[in-house]
Amino acid sequence: MDRCQEIKANVRMEECYAGMSLVFEAHRTDLKQAIEEAIDAVTKETALKPLVFDNAKTDKSDHEAFYIEFSDEVQRESGDFFERVLRLLHIDKCENDIIKQ
Repeated sequence: MDRCQEIKANVRMEECYAGMSLVFEAHRTDLKQAIEEAIDAVTKETALKPLVFDNAKTDKSDHEAFYIEFSDEVQRESGDFFERVLRLLHIDKCENDIIKQ
């Protein structure tokens, strides 16, 4: 199953920074749980520890999002981390091409 319509993924890369957002409808607790489980699984597989936060408590709009961020030297391994998360979530493409600044 392709979840590109259910979860919108965006990746942003800058010098010494890489981030990915995963946006979904706020009422979809199944998607929230799937995203949390994918992030946890990849964190255990890779031993990388990105900064992960969501906007559930700060934004009561129709959409919710998880943000996964890397900085400094660890940022170089972020691409593999993001790809693994996307694969587990059955997302085969990002909403936009990678945004490089």
